[in-house]
Amino acid sequence: MDRASTSTIHPGLHADAVPPPLQNPPRRRIGFKPDGLLEGFIGRSHPPRPRQQFGARRPVGLVFRIVFAAHPELLAPVLRIIHRVIARFLLRQAGLRRATADTGAVTLIQRFGSAANLNIHLHCLVLDGVYRRTEAEPVFQEARAPTREELQGLLERIVARLLKLLTRQGYLVEEEGVSYLANVGADNPLASLQAASCTYRIALGPRAGQKLLGLRTVPGQNEKTTSALCASAHGFSLHAGVRCGAHQRQQLERLCRYITRPAIANERLKRDGAGNVVLQLKSAWRDGTTHIRMSPLEFMQRLAALVPRPRLHLIRHHGVLAPNARLREAIVPGSPDKPGDDAGHHAHGAPARMGWARLLRRVFDLDLEHCPQCGGDLKIIAAIEEPAVIVRILTHLGLPARAPPRSPARPLALFQAA
Repeated sequence: MDRASTSTIHPGLHADAVPPPLQNPPRRRIGFKPDGLLEGFIGRSHPPRPRQQFGARRPVGLVFRIVFAAHPELLAPVLRIIHRVIARFLLRQAGLRRATADTGAVTLIQRFGSAANLNIHLHCLVLDGVYRRTEAEPVFQEARAPTREELQGLLERIVARLLKLLTRQGYLVEEEGVSYLANVGADNPLASLQAASCTYRIALGPRAGQKLLGLRTVPGQNEKTTSALCASAHGFSLHAGVRCGAHQRQQLERLCRYITRPAIANERLKRDGAGNVVLQLKSAWRDGTTHIRMSPLEFMQRLAALVPRPRLHLIRHHGVLAPNARLREAIVPGSPDKPGDDAGHHAHGAPARMGWARLLRRVFDLDLEHCPQCGGDLKIIAAIEEPAVIVRILTHLGLPARAPPRSPARPLALFQAA
């Protein structure tokens, strides 16, 4: 286990704390679902540590989906509730107290379901244990694996606190023992699109209020399968069945790629002969539906509902991984002082930062390092930044040297007529 044979195996997400190495670190499976992590958390800056995926789904009813879509500022206190409940559970499992130890997590807020519907849920990558404070470097201590009964208890505690939060802030109104949704989203111009997207319906156009057309190509299934480490209550679900061990870097990368995927995969999107948009579902629904068909306008409505508000951070850090955490400097490696500094490498010997060419290849599938004709290696000759030179080169190659003119926005009457 090296970072030059001195690296520790903390079950964390970052890679340069250096306590003594652990022998055969224990592994755990915990998860929570409202149902993260970017590629940057995979191998370039995090040491090998076991991780647990937590995901929590809000109630499947329209109430909570509309509340979180119309008021994304609620996600911050909701995440604090979820992290506190999970952190206290891990501390109890490790036999420690909050004053002497803490855990950490990274959460990705995901807004979509497989049918391009609005389905705000959380993917949380949680350290599978806690960091114990010492006079020297913090020491990671594994936590005991949860049982299904313990997960059920966690979920009940989270749901109760969420309901209290929404009632206290006026989003839920309780009268005579009955709770109902307050008038939320009154000033939200996307409220109708978001409500329709949450319920798989159409918001605008001649088919407004109707459900999307589904295509069934496989037999339906009556029974719903659930994993062993999964709990559900009051429309919420808590999953704890995904875990990455300390040195399972490829599995961790695969998990991170899955939870940071975009809303729609190009290979699952097509147009039929009538010009309608056909979206293939990631997996068949229980009734056998494998595709949904929409008109172009209906498809644009679903895309508009998925767009998050400006300046809304979809990746959040908690506990020892939070930006201002006291233990962060001892756990998370900093940037190298010099380009050739060893601090730019994590415990596996790989660079802490990916080159721009490799990033373009991973994100956009653009290979800028090899010739598309012969496959030979390419090298950068020059970086041309002068506008006049760029125009001369493009003109010589017969390529347009100016960007296409902007088209005026279409009038609203066109959408109303559609």
